[in-house]
Amino acid sequence: MHPPALLCALVTLSVARARPHLPDEMVELVNGADTTWTAGLNFHNVDVGHVKGLCGTLLNGPKLPEVVHSTEGMKLPDSFDARQQWPDCPTVRQIRDQGSCGSCWAFGAVEAMSDRLCIHSGGKISLEISAEDLLSCCEECGMGCLGGYPAAAWEFWAKRGLVTGGLYASDVGCRPYSIASCEHHVNGTRPPCQGEVETPKCKEQCVDGHSPSYQKDKHFGRRSYSVPSQEEQIMTELLKYGPVEAAFSVYADFLLYKTGVYQHVTGEMLGGHAIKILGWGEENGTPYWLAANSWNSDWGDKGFFKIKRGNDECGIESEVVTGIPLN
Repeated sequence: MHPPALLCALVTLSVARARPHLPDEMVELVNGADTTWTAGLNFHNVDVGHVKGLCGTLLNGPKLPEVVHSTEGMKLPDSFDARQQWPDCPTVRQIRDQGSCGSCWAFGAVEAMSDRLCIHSGGKISLEISAEDLLSCCEECGMGCLGGYPAAAWEFWAKRGLVTGGLYASDVGCRPYSIASCEHHVNGTRPPCQGEVETPKCKEQCVDGHSPSYQKDKHFGRRSYSVPSQEEQIMTELLKYGPVEAAFSVYADFLLYKTGVYQHVTGEMLGGHAIKILGWGEENGTPYWLAANSWNSDWGDKGFFKIKRGNDECGIESEVVTGIPLN
């Protein structure tokens, strides 16, 4: 899910067929389009095939049962930010890095699961659910680094449970992420990203020195469900229970996001992506969802972004999934 230095993008503002544009030309096009966001160069030399390979969310997959909230008489605030609402839960503020693997479907899930465990416990349980465990052990979720279904990830959490595990080389938890962080971005400090990596093997054991054992380290969901694709339903879910996972279509211009409220302006569709939604608000009259990406904190607005709310921008409101922790 990381941008190329040469994007073969279809400019679709006013002409259906147009010549390919270089990233700097696309930046100029977006910034001159009088839209709601600002573009800039986020990335190094990565070919478009690599980017498509990293768009690892398989859209329109299996569906979870819907939970519909009663919103009658409920006054939803104009803005909401889970980072401010639950300051004692540090994972809410965390930005992870999926590396050279199409594992966004797993990251969006475990990020929201970690947040919800903390929120559900009133701040008493603060831990990181392992992206590695979900990515490598959930066969029914899809194809690992080649793509997966967010709904299946939440169902797996409820049925089989997931152990703890932090960022690459963090030594945090039972199964930390084993795929190295790499530099997708301009002026970064990490080693450059290489080709697509293989999905890690499912090892039902913790790293050396970790206690408790793998089976005893597992955390479960009480239930998993989808949220109706209505603005008020998603807002109510966030307000009551915390961040959710959402999937949407990534277009080439999204890779250039810096600040503002993203809406698709130009470029080809590259694939499906999953992220964590943690709030909402309005900027210069444009309603938005606040979301956390998993492309490390050098991308976008320190790893976060805003995307237009209320019109199902790029499908962002169509596939929202979540769950309630067991403990």
